[in-house]
Amino acid sequence: MDKSCTLLVHYDKGTPAVAKEIKEALEGNDVEAKVDAMKKAVMLLLNGETIPQLFITIIRYVLPSEDHTIQKLLLLYLELIEKTDSRGKVLPEMILICQNLRNNLQHPNEYIRGVTLRFLCRLKETEIVEPLTPSVLQNLEHRHPFVRRNAILAVMSIYKLPNGDQLFVDAPEMIEKALSTEQDPSAKRNAFLMLFTCAEERAVNYLLSNVDKVSDWNESLQMVVLELIRSVCKTKPAEKGKYIKIIISLLSATSSAVIYECAGTLVSLSSAPTAIRAAANTYCQLLLSQSDNNVKLILLDRLSELKSLHRDIMVELIIDVLRALSSPNLDIRKKTLDIALDLITHHNINEVVQMLKKEVVKTQSGELEKNGEYRQMLIQAIHACAVKFPEVASTVVHLLMDFLGDSNVASALDVVAFVREIIETNPKLRVSIITRLLDTFYQIRAGKVCPCALWIIGEYCLSLSEVESGVATIKQCLGELPFYSVSEESEPTETSNKIQPTSSAMVSSRKPVILADGTYATQSAASETTFSTPTVVQGSVTSGNLRTLLLTGDFFLGAVVACTLTKLVLRLEEVQPSKTEVNKTVTQALLIMVSMLQLGQSPASPHPIDNDSYERIVLCIKLLCHRNAEMKKIWLESCRQSFVKMISEKQLTEMAELKAKTQTTNAQPDDLIDFFHLKSRKGMSQLELEDQVQDDLKRATGEFTKDENDGNKLNRILQLTGFSDPVYAEAYVTVHHYDIALEVTVINRTKETLQNMCLELATMGDLKLVERPQNYSLAPETSMQIKANIKVSSTETGVIFGNIVYETSNVMERNVVVLNDIHIDIMDYISPAVCSEAAFRTMWAEFEWENKVAVNTTIQNEREFLDHIIKSTNMKCLTAPSAIEGECGFLAANLYAKSVFGEDALVNVSIEKQTDGALSGYIRIRSKTQGIALSLGDKITLKQKGSS
Repeated sequence: MDKSCTLLVHYDKGTPAVAKEIKEALEGNDVEAKVDAMKKAVMLLLNGETIPQLFITIIRYVLPSEDHTIQKLLLLYLELIEKTDSRGKVLPEMILICQNLRNNLQHPNEYIRGVTLRFLCRLKETEIVEPLTPSVLQNLEHRHPFVRRNAILAVMSIYKLPNGDQLFVDAPEMIEKALSTEQDPSAKRNAFLMLFTCAEERAVNYLLSNVDKVSDWNESLQMVVLELIRSVCKTKPAEKGKYIKIIISLLSATSSAVIYECAGTLVSLSSAPTAIRAAANTYCQLLLSQSDNNVKLILLDRLSELKSLHRDIMVELIIDVLRALSSPNLDIRKKTLDIALDLITHHNINEVVQMLKKEVVKTQSGELEKNGEYRQMLIQAIHACAVKFPEVASTVVHLLMDFLGDSNVASALDVVAFVREIIETNPKLRVSIITRLLDTFYQIRAGKVCPCALWIIGEYCLSLSEVESGVATIKQCLGELPFYSVSEESEPTETSNKIQPTSSAMVSSRKPVILADGTYATQSAASETTFSTPTVVQGSVTSGNLRTLLLTGDFFLGAVVACTLTKLVLRLEEVQPSKTEVNKTVTQALLIMVSMLQLGQSPASPHPIDNDSYERIVLCIKLLCHRNAEMKKIWLESCRQSFVKMISEKQLTEMAELKAKTQTTNAQPDDLIDFFHLKSRKGMSQLELEDQVQDDLKRATGEFTKDENDGNKLNRILQLTGFSDPVYAEAYVTVHHYDIALEVTVINRTKETLQNMCLELATMGDLKLVERPQNYSLAPETSMQIKANIKVSSTETGVIFGNIVYETSNVMERNVVVLNDIHIDIMDYISPAVCSEAAFRTMWAEFEWENKVAVNTTIQNEREFLDHIIKSTNMKCLTAPSAIEGECGFLAANLYAKSVFGEDALVNVSIEKQTDGALSGYIRIRSKTQGIALSLGDKITLKQKGSS
């Protein structure tokens, strides 16, 4: 990637001393010294030096050389030097090189002839080329193919020059004649390319007269044939039927590149089901045969495009697409699954799920490093399948529950989320899921998975046996109580006047003793006793996962355990007729909760229990001690209702997104109606008939009228100069994914011809000019369009600035008109995207670049401000609408977008309404790269003040 250099290196590259050294080396007889001197001269020219004093020396001492390396460097030198003056006329000294070029074109060595012919392809000056045309034509019949192929290219480049058709009047005829007799594949390809470029009709005639031989032609020639077909069908759509047959015949070619181009050409020319099916099959075959991961990603992109345009046809090939999962690359697997999930129907769901189950089983082998991540993708895919088609849930849920104890926490989280949703949406599977969950609960080792599994147990254990099993499972996983014990060690010592250590306490006692005469007496004594120290009781090896997690200080899990036990006890009251059993279970639950509180407040815990968990456990204790019907209804019904509401909102959101993706286009009422069934079908193939039907359908649904709105086009026109400037310029900016196209309209408002007019552009940011500016001549009061392409390498706000430089006949000095800056908006590169809450949190923790923007706005409504930020930043709000409803004075939401370069943009909006009605807070932006964080921050700062 090109970057600006901040180090200034001193190098007198254009000083007379350096030029003198080069001159002396060129005048000598040492070949190696001449080669080094020519290389230095070429480097100086590339760095912008003109060194005109070397030209005559090179003509005298380098031109006569027979060394091939020197001759090649000489041609490079001649290509770089200026050959015209400021008025565009050829310099007189350029005539000196014509004789040398003519001699090279007649040289006995094939290499000298070939490189000279290649050099002629780069000459744009007709005056230099004209004397050489006879020699160029002679090389068309040279015995060596290297000379012939370069001679054909030279003829093509000369013929394309201004007035070039007068230099070679019958060039197309000669090339067509050479093409018919040529045997060399490269020369044949160049000849066909020349006909395609300069005489398209002749190329078409040659192609149609050799239709049966196209499949036997060389790969390079077949590629040019496909390019010709695309060009002809674009100008003459009615004739594409006869060319599609050629494309389909090329689908059986041996070259992968030709097959790929054939498929792309088929899709661009025809929408007939037969053609689309052939193209899709070709992409799927290439997907399996190619080993390069980049090629596979490109093929998946093409299949994704076909999916969006021809979903019905792609549905038939879903299993072929899924075979790409055999690749070990995670990006390929993810893209494959994304395509397949959009192609699932009632007819293929069973096959797809069966294939995904096999892939899940394969991930248990542990041979690959990223098996855990791949398993997570598969689980998410199966989850999506089961949500769309609940009937397949029963075939996969028990298989996936084996991975609740997966070492990959993200994968286990996806499984437990899947189980939670399936058990609600498929009531028939409730009993089997609960039974399996209780049997495998002890295998769960992740602290993030246990709370969700406990919630499922608390909500969906409904029968007496299930409730009792749920309580027993939790007790078994908690192990023996208490969670810690106090060990005491006492060591009595005699009374002493010494100061006792702070860790000891003096304890006085009285005890009876027997005196020497046999009588009894009472004696006081003092002893030193150490404090008791609590130690954690680890429990046996079989004591479960919950105990291990609690002893590490996870008291949030302890609060979830308390809530689950409370729900189970409340439900036990409903299903258990024996009050004694209920009271026994209540006692056990209270003992567990009190033990967790004692553990959280004891020195044995790694850290004290947090206030939220403490209050939650205490609330559960109070509820079990004072049970009533109202609280029972809240705990046993309201939680489930909230979850059902969340699922329904999720489904409504997905339906709304799907509806937004399907664009409805309507035809105009006065559009032409073409009755296909009334047309003559004589001479039309089945493919042409299908294509005609598809065209009629597109025309009827308005798909042919999807042109960009004229109003949007006007919004993209930027004025570059003032109305009073002698040259008026405006630019139409088109932003594609990886490049920016500028169409600059320049108007000469003077009465004089503008000579050597040049549009000079420069960029700031990760933008790069693709082409060098060219000089133009503009007549008085006329206009012209100048196109410039700029490459974009990252998502960052960039600036294009420049000027227009020109000369007039009256004033020989150069005039400069400075142009207004063109600011490239970051919004052109990012688009709304969706990710899971877990993925958002993971990226938020990983991304190192953060931009914190203070809220400064005149908007006083929190929701209105959030909508304004979403609209201004072109991002997607991930926070559910129900979570940001109401008027509470606070609002927090997460926004997400993805750039065309695959970069993630995360935004967190946290705002509060002050007492005076104004909004305050912060908008935090995080990304992996600095550019997108800064650019988004600048955009938000600029746009947040008002709703305009």
